[in-house]
Amino acid sequence: MHDINKIRNETDFYIQGWRRRGLEVNLDKILELDKSLRKSITDLQGLQTQRNDLSKQFGVAKKNNDKDIYEKLSIDVQLIKEKMQDLEESKEKFSKSLMNELSSLPNIPLNDVPDGKDETSNIVINEHGERRESSPSHYEIGEELGMLDFDTAAKLSGSRFSVLKKDLAQLERAIANFMIDHHVGKNGYQEISVPYLVRDDVMFGTGQLPKFADDQFKTEDGFWLIPTAEVPLTNLVREENLSDESLPLRYVSYTQCFRKEAGAAGKDTRGLIRLHQFPKVELVSVVKPENSINELERLLSCAEGILKELELPYRTIILSTGDMGFSAVKTYDLEVWLPGQKLYREISSCSLCGDFQSIRMNTRYKDKETGKKFFPHTLNGSGLAVGRTLVAILENYYEGSGVVSIPKVLQPYMNGSLKIDLKNS
Repeated sequence: MHDINKIRNETDFYIQGWRRRGLEVNLDKILELDKSLRKSITDLQGLQTQRNDLSKQFGVAKKNNDKDIYEKLSIDVQLIKEKMQDLEESKEKFSKSLMNELSSLPNIPLNDVPDGKDETSNIVINEHGERRESSPSHYEIGEELGMLDFDTAAKLSGSRFSVLKKDLAQLERAIANFMIDHHVGKNGYQEISVPYLVRDDVMFGTGQLPKFADDQFKTEDGFWLIPTAEVPLTNLVREENLSDESLPLRYVSYTQCFRKEAGAAGKDTRGLIRLHQFPKVELVSVVKPENSINELERLLSCAEGILKELELPYRTIILSTGDMGFSAVKTYDLEVWLPGQKLYREISSCSLCGDFQSIRMNTRYKDKETGKKFFPHTLNGSGLAVGRTLVAILENYYEGSGVVSIPKVLQPYMNGSLKIDLKNS
């Protein structure tokens, strides 16, 4: 969310920023709500002062047993209380309306983010590794192995679910364990185990609510299933006053994630690419504003490091203003090469959110030099999507005839096995 004080003072900056995202925002309504809210607060303060003064006069009159004066003052105080009640209701109405307006507006992109309407304006920064030209699709390989079962998943839960068996189930767990160990041991992240069910204000804090409520799963008793571990990880600092010395904070978590994929009808209906439930390792950072650009590059390199260790070909792109997420000011995507589909697919999205989320979460830190409080910057990125990593391994390491090589770094997590072999399974 945006700081109304900044919007008030830098109106053109925000109008131009939203215009780069394809939004024409008329700020007159927002500024008028802000003006009305501030007036109601000022009027309330004035009435509070009047009431305090009258209360003092009432006390003197009561002490002097001046019945006529204190009866009149009692009436005046009551009238002020009624006015204050009306003003309090108006203030709450203006405050709620202003919050609704501000919370629906996306973040402002940084200057170096390419302008564009959609993914066609994304820019490829680099490519890494040698691409294999062709392979069967991962679901064909998985079904050939007898270890990827969509029919049973459909009986259990419906479409867009999967059941992994035997070596593929172990490989999925191995991928996640390797990622966590790597990010903790080499990249200095703190491992966190988080709830999968969260409250409204937690989803609001990272920007999923209210705008994207229809994309999420909600339980009958009001909890939301997390769409990514970014949600609980970032909210670990919700409503906290952090110390200067505590930053940066770097968290990593392995969770299942849940998304309706409501806008994906007909897309990737087969396989593991677009499921309602999927495993992911998530990275989150909370840093001082002056360090956030460098932290984004660090976050990207940490995610890239997993792909390099797994020896999977990939490319790095910077997203355009039209393809960037709601909370982000700048996003890099890592796309892994899938020879079974003959295309690159997103496997990680690394985003800098500036103070957008910390404002929504009411999170601050205190500068030890000046004593002033600031909103920290937050960042998040997949480190990586475990299911899509499994897809990439199956298609890039397939040897044919029911044999898939296991990447070297995963072999210790697979009891030393070098291959997944249909004959030996």
